[in-house]
Amino acid sequence: MAMTGLEAFDTTVQKSEVWLKEIGKELGWDSRQKSYKALRAVLHALRDRLTIDEGAHLSAQLPMLIRGIYYESWRPAEVPIKYRSKEEFLKRIERDFAGDPAFEPEKVTGVVLNVLKHEISSGEAQEIEQLLPGELKELWEKYDKEHAA
Repeated sequence: MAMTGLEAFDTTVQKSEVWLKEIGKELGWDSRQKSYKALRAVLHALRDRLTIDEGAHLSAQLPMLIRGIYYESWRPAEVPIKYRSKEEFLKRIERDFAGDPAFEPEKVTGVVLNVLKHEISSGEAQEIEQLLPGELKELWEKYDKEHAA
């Protein structure tokens, strides 16, 4: 079904919709807006934690529309941000959900990272995992292990 008549645009919208539906399904959300907000918050926190080169490698594997979300408001001169703990990383994500008492930062982060991990190449996923410090690596691994059981 053509939405814009441009195959590249229609494809990226369809792929992006798949990501949002998967996030919403895993979190039990009906709101695509909330799923978008979660995707954006986690991508920005992860992007800001990565080096410029690794961030660019990751972005190359994202659908065009999600790549635009990923780079929105990016300040390359300020990265990587060395979050000292999982709590700092989660607070960065939580900032986008201020006022939402039902928001569970660790669960949301785990779901989004899991969707991301399954949509990018396994080599890229391994590179990102290796760059993350212990507590952040746990977020990358935790949700996937819970759903593999």
